[in-house]
Amino acid sequence: MANPVLEARHVDVTYTPAGAAPVYAVRDVSLSLADGEFVGLVGESGCGKSTLGFALTRLLQPPAHLTRGSIEFNGVDLATLSGEDLRAQRRNGIALVLQSGMNALNPVRTIEDHFGDVMRAHAKVESETVRRRATELLERVRLPVATLRRFPHELSGGMRQRVAIALALALDPRLVVFDEPTTALDVIVQHAVIETIQELQHEIGFTALLVSHDLGLVLDVTDRVLVMYAGRIVEDQPAEHMLRESRHPYTRALLACYDDPRADEVHLAGIPGTPPDLSLPIDECPYVPRCPWREQICTEVDPPLDPVAPDSLVACHVAQRLAKETANAR
Repeated sequence: MANPVLEARHVDVTYTPAGAAPVYAVRDVSLSLADGEFVGLVGESGCGKSTLGFALTRLLQPPAHLTRGSIEFNGVDLATLSGEDLRAQRRNGIALVLQSGMNALNPVRTIEDHFGDVMRAHAKVESETVRRRATELLERVRLPVATLRRFPHELSGGMRQRVAIALALALDPRLVVFDEPTTALDVIVQHAVIETIQELQHEIGFTALLVSHDLGLVLDVTDRVLVMYAGRIVEDQPAEHMLRESRHPYTRALLACYDDPRADEVHLAGIPGTPPDLSLPIDECPYVPRCPWREQICTEVDPPLDPVAPDSLVACHVAQRLAKETANAR
């Protein structure tokens, strides 16, 4: 792997709602993101992937709290920073693109005002400089300059999401986290937005983390995929390897939910059962109740995320057995 731009170690995030039991949404997550890499983070709704994205960017809001771990970026542990020190690290540092462009934009501010707010939050900038930078970024995301004078409600969903992407790039970040950037967009607009993200990442060279529930999309556009289940990373593989030889039973179950829509008969599988309650302690493999390959040890020990091949990590006691069965079946 190239030099890491971000290294997270043993990150825990806990939700502590008033009058309710704490929810351990992210549990002992360690990961590295290399300079210029395009990584996907996938899993079912509620698995903790968006929470992890907010933790890595230090944008968690109560009742969510970073309760353990380090997040080293540019040689600085973001987990130890707050206030002005944390804000200073975000310039030329980390940006986040949220799920809904409309919710991320102020309805009573023009798009040009948004660029001014972002840029002036970190430096004293003249209006002409803001306009020039905003124009350049809008052109990069394929929007006309006239967009600067418009309000968010005057734009389509796809246009608003492109504006959100352009705003995220305003401070030249080295890492951009895209949290479900195509949610609520139609299929054609989804494709256009993802294509724009790919082109920008290739042209500019920032590191990208794409958070999504759509494993098919992530396998198609990213270099490496992290699969998350019950608050933990359970598999980490290059995208091309995962498509050919997924190693965790949960990843295999996710892949079984897809089929070729051009086939005469399309067969779509589901995943029986439900994820575990993250307000309760988990001492076994959290996928045990849903896993058809479980063994006795799976009910006794929560497996660590260990290397099983070059560039491949998996948290599964039966991964090696599954790999052998797959190889023998070929």
